[in-house]
Order: sequence, then C-alpha cells, then structure tokens
Amino acid sequence: MNQTTFSVLAIIGGVFLAAQGALNSTLSVLLKNPLLASVIAFLTSTIFAIIFVLLSTKSLPNASDLKQIPIYLWFSGGLFSVLGISLYYYTIPKLGISTMISFGLFGQLTFSIIAGHFGWLNLPLEPVTFKRILGFFVMMFGIILINVK
Repeated sequence: MNQTTFSVLAIIGGVFLAAQGALNSTLSVLLKNPLLASVIAFLTSTIFAIIFVLLSTKSLPNASDLKQIPIYLWFSGGLFSVLGISLYYYTIPKLGISTMISFGLFGQLTFSIIAGHFGWLNLPLEPVTFKRILGFFVMMFGIILINVK
C-alpha cells in the first residue's frame, strides 16, 4: 500500500473513533456509568477482534514468541485504552463531540510530537522540525476556532 492509501485509512479510522465515541457516550449516559459503557464496548470489541483474527490470521504466535514480549506490554495498552475511552465517554455528553475530540486531538498531537522526537515507547524517531512546529500551531489555531463560542 502507498502513503495515500494509508492516509485514507487513517482518516477512516478517525471517523470510526469519533462515531464510536458518540455512540458509546450515549450508552454511558443511558447506563449512568462511563466505565460500564467501556466494559460493554471492550467486550464487544473483543468479540469482533476475535472474529477478525480467526478470519484473517494464518498462524498464531508460538510460545517462545510470547515469552519474549515484555510483561508491561500485556496490560499497559489496555489500561490506557480503558482510561482514555472512559474519559471520552464521560466528557462527550458534557462538552459536545467536536469540543471533546478537538481537546483529545490536542493531547494526542502534543504527546505524539514529544514521543516521536525522543523515540519513546519504541516509536520511530521523528525529529521536531520547523514544519512540524508550524503544523502543530496551525492545528492548535483550528482547535481554538472550533471551541470559540
């Protein structure tokens, strides 16, 4: 696949994340519990992921491959997911979806620029450049415009 295809897929992924946030925040309000909505979302996500793995995977990792995975990788992503998603479900009904997503995007952009620059979490190095800083500030200006009432 080429860069354009990956970019389109990333955009579609963003649409799916915003839509699931909207749907599951409504579930959170109706259940009166964002953590319960997260449990339901992750449970159904697990079911769908298992189905997709069964349909698309030719072979599963063997025991020696599994032993080489650091312990923290088995739970840290899930912990951050449930915290982040639950915060989405909690704040979307209070802030509105565009405000919440734009603030969430601010957090993602800020962390990704810093983490990419330093190669944190085994990420490829992406040095901070003038163009990246300019892009960051243009995005921040857009977020401010989205949120000005």
